[in-house]
Amino acid sequence: MFGNFLIGLREGLEAALVVGILVAYLVKSGRRSLLTQVWAGVAVAVAVSLGVGAVLTYGPKGLSFEAQEAIGGTMSLIAVGFVTWMIFWMGRMSRQMKGAIEGRMERAISTSKLGLVMVATLVVGREGLETALILWSNAQSAGASSQPLVGAILGLVVAVVIGVLIYRGALTLDLGKFFRWTGALLVIVAAGVLAYAVHDLQEAGILPGVHELAFDVSAQVPPASWYGTLLKGTVNFSPATTWLELIAWSAYIVPVMYLFVRMAGTKSLAPEASSPARPTAPAVAASR
Repeated sequence: MFGNFLIGLREGLEAALVVGILVAYLVKSGRRSLLTQVWAGVAVAVAVSLGVGAVLTYGPKGLSFEAQEAIGGTMSLIAVGFVTWMIFWMGRMSRQMKGAIEGRMERAISTSKLGLVMVATLVVGREGLETALILWSNAQSAGASSQPLVGAILGLVVAVVIGVLIYRGALTLDLGKFFRWTGALLVIVAAGVLAYAVHDLQEAGILPGVHELAFDVSAQVPPASWYGTLLKGTVNFSPATTWLELIAWSAYIVPVMYLFVRMAGTKSLAPEASSPARPTAPAVAASR
């Protein structure tokens, strides 16, 4: 549940800040009449993201067990790629994001109102599609439990509230520290998703070694226990882990965490964020 809450919070806040850039730029430039196009684009992006989530959830139904495991493992690998790309892309591009979005908006406005809808759809939809894929992958590892969905919804709700408060100047948040800490936690979550993807592919018969266990602590950490459920929901820990899962987990988390910590230590992900007034809200979003 915590892993999905974290993903919902981080991705939701990114989307909220992007929307803040769009809205504040139009307000600041005296183009309030175009806000309808922005909200239309946001609505399309949300609908497409929900549609992708529905396809991922119900599409594999009726397939053989091996086929479902193969699809689940492949999609989990894609989710890991998205998370990793997102973490490092945010570190490299955060300071240019505001200017890039505003430049894209100006070009869209000069073309047509439909172009502005497309800009809003694309910039928000990217966050939505990433969220749908990552949350689906985490939900698969939790089985029939509703906790992943609850955690994701809570994270998104908190993100929207924070985004609105920042835009209105009612909240001061050091976005640099926020994205650094959540980025480090997401590296751990992604490593767990990768291990789960390997296990799925082993059960599908695509990868070998499904019965070759590196360790089995099911007696000490029963999967049905509260602490077993907690470890599964936060870092995708499996009490019975194969050698290939352990190798994949280690091969991912060691270099990726090293590179992330090095990037965070040598280059600030964001300067100190203040609580600006409404017209200058884009500066907060850009400071990510």
